[in-house]
Amino acid sequence: MGKAKTAALHGSSGRAKTAAWLSVLCMGLGQLYNRQYVKAALFLLAEALGVYFIATTLIRNLMGLITLGDTPTRMEKVGRLYQNVPGDHSIFMMIYGLVAFLFLALFLVFYVLNVRDAYTVGRLREEGREAPNFRETLRYASDKGFPYVLLSLPTVGVLFFTVLPILFMILIAFTNYAAPDHIPPKNLVDWVGFDTFTNLLTLKAWSRTFFGVLTWTVIWAILATVTTYFGGIFVALLIEQHGIRFKAFWRTVFIIPYAIPQFISLLVMKNLLNDQFGPINQYLRWMGLGGLPWLNDPFWAKVTVLMVNMWIGIPVSMILVLGVLTSIPRDLYEAADIDGASSFRKFRAITLPFVLFQTTPVLIMQFAGNINNFNVIYLLTGGQPANGEYSFAGSTDLLVTWLYKLTLDNQRYNFASAVGIIIFIIIASFSIYNYRRSRSFKEEDMIQ
Repeated sequence: MGKAKTAALHGSSGRAKTAAWLSVLCMGLGQLYNRQYVKAALFLLAEALGVYFIATTLIRNLMGLITLGDTPTRMEKVGRLYQNVPGDHSIFMMIYGLVAFLFLALFLVFYVLNVRDAYTVGRLREEGREAPNFRETLRYASDKGFPYVLLSLPTVGVLFFTVLPILFMILIAFTNYAAPDHIPPKNLVDWVGFDTFTNLLTLKAWSRTFFGVLTWTVIWAILATVTTYFGGIFVALLIEQHGIRFKAFWRTVFIIPYAIPQFISLLVMKNLLNDQFGPINQYLRWMGLGGLPWLNDPFWAKVTVLMVNMWIGIPVSMILVLGVLTSIPRDLYEAADIDGASSFRKFRAITLPFVLFQTTPVLIMQFAGNINNFNVIYLLTGGQPANGEYSFAGSTDLLVTWLYKLTLDNQRYNFASAVGIIIFIIIASFSIYNYRRSRSFKEEDMIQ
């Protein structure tokens, strides 16, 4: 009995490998070997369509991704008139090349699944079981394989509508795609390697702007996060103090700035803080104090955006902290009262550790969000006031608003892409490093 089973297993291993190798040679041959004729026909049809599409279209598009074109659009004289002669469009060729690359990747994944399917069915036959027919395969796909079938379409959508634009943005940083000399279709775009990053970090006109905007971005992200986070803690503690009446009213009052659409609040604040016609400066002048250049002076503009961000951001932190405060065991405070602990000591030893433990991931997300806080800067100041030492940036511009101006206002797409990559590296590095060092992550890892 044991020898027969061993011999069967040994022979089965050869059958599974044979089916797998046949599927490596051509999709569907392994299924044909396993006597799954309908599935074999479908795989063979997929192989034929894939090879035809690769030979007729994908190779040409992949070559276009490498060369980015050879012939720009030009004007030729035909008789007495000039005629537009279309040429290569480098950006379209890059996009078509990326689509071809993703399609080829999906085809290879499908090829691997075909080999795995042939090997799995071959193992079943080695064990003496019949290979499932096409109807049984469909029943299995609609039952146990249903989650994979359902997730396949969103996965393809993510590849082409999320991953492809990200890859396109990354590739742009390694080209000279910028006005005025390299804008298709009149001019071609060329690969330049790391020249864009080198120019961004070393050329005086660009490096002064980059490091100046980067410094303000980091300062802004730190101050905006700290002020809104601890401001929310402070407001939440005030509302939850014993003896405070009308708690629901105070919660409602402080949550109104968060409930109103942010762009409306920012545009209203921009008008209120107008240097000449804003009501705030008019009241200050009426009281003999003189107006302040809230949005027209580099220093006061930065102070203003921080204050307005506190007004908008504190309600978010307040809501989070109020939820945490209700979950802190009251007996801890009672024990601290018995020991004679002061209010500050209870806050430092009980309240703050609980709040930080629950909200550290949110705090990291807020910091990352403030680095990319486009709305507050763009809608309130537009990056102004102007800075004569900067290229295409103002005194309050963040990296993300500078990127916006480089792209839409000045067509410096390669520099904008390089800035976008740098923003991603900064945010990803900071978030991963701090999240892995947080107590929340460590205790969750220990539990698992």
